[in-house]
Amino acid sequence: MTQKIRVGAVQAEPAWIDLQGGVDKTIQLIQQASRDGVNVLGFPEVWIPGYPWIIWTRSVIESTELMHDYMANSMSRTSPEMARICAAVKEAGIFVVLGYSERDGASLYIAQSFISTEGKIVHHRRKVKPTHVERSIWGDGQADSLKSVVDTPFGKVGGLNCWEHLQPLLRYYEYCQGVQIHVASWPPMFPLPDPKELKWPYHETAEASLRASQFLAIEGQSFVILSTQVITEGNLEKLNLLGVKVIQAPGGGFSMIFGPDGKMLCEPWPAGKEGIMQTDIDLRDIDYAKGLIDTVGHYSRPDLLSLLVNPKAAQTYQLMDS
Repeated sequence: MTQKIRVGAVQAEPAWIDLQGGVDKTIQLIQQASRDGVNVLGFPEVWIPGYPWIIWTRSVIESTELMHDYMANSMSRTSPEMARICAAVKEAGIFVVLGYSERDGASLYIAQSFISTEGKIVHHRRKVKPTHVERSIWGDGQADSLKSVVDTPFGKVGGLNCWEHLQPLLRYYEYCQGVQIHVASWPPMFPLPDPKELKWPYHETAEASLRASQFLAIEGQSFVILSTQVITEGNLEKLNLLGVKVIQAPGGGFSMIFGPDGKMLCEPWPAGKEGIMQTDIDLRDIDYAKGLIDTVGHYSRPDLLSLLVNPKAAQTYQLMDS
């Protein structure tokens, strides 16, 4: 296993509600990461076909047509589009955690596929519980999505989506799996609006989301790749977001890479900047943090507090024995 590696966090604008365009841009970013020497690359939540903020800001009736198009442009895990992405990953020789809206039959899921340097999906998970109004669009992940860490040539790589970072038991189970590099996939988030214009909760802001990801680094003694989306003004009309006070364009990005003690390892980017934030890390540095606090090891009390996990995924049907 390589100890010193380069990690990258995508901060970019999706090809909004355009499956083919999203695949093209994904491949371009994978190729750029390869040229830059990146070993592990993280993408935002539902990068393909982008996060539909309309579900938070408009009524169901107002968003029906756009969400109809959104469903048509979500990506199947087994599809020609995913095959193109996997081929690009293989050619690039990097490890990718890809966030996308997964279409499985007539249902959608907030998914992450872990794609190996050989271009194989070595693990696939779904957001265990979509947040609030997200549940009107995406289904729940099952027990097989509790696994969030895989072995790679670059260490143990894990990943969670958005407010899964506020699920204490889900985080703890990831630590139990030995995560060393965590991909925190997020949608575009924004600063707190003027309270005179809009009452908006702080925990729904870019700053709070960044802090949640930073806390995972501290609590889990893991490197964290925080990857986010960007929205530009030219796409607000397409997304039915004109005049929405919480949206700031260009903006939405708050990508960062954290060390296993929670330290920011990069200079923050402007919220509208696009690209791949990168830094070199040494996995041996994890031991500096682990020596002080190992929440699933010497700093735990399993005799007093422990986690019960059900690893068996539920099924919509089961054939009875004849």
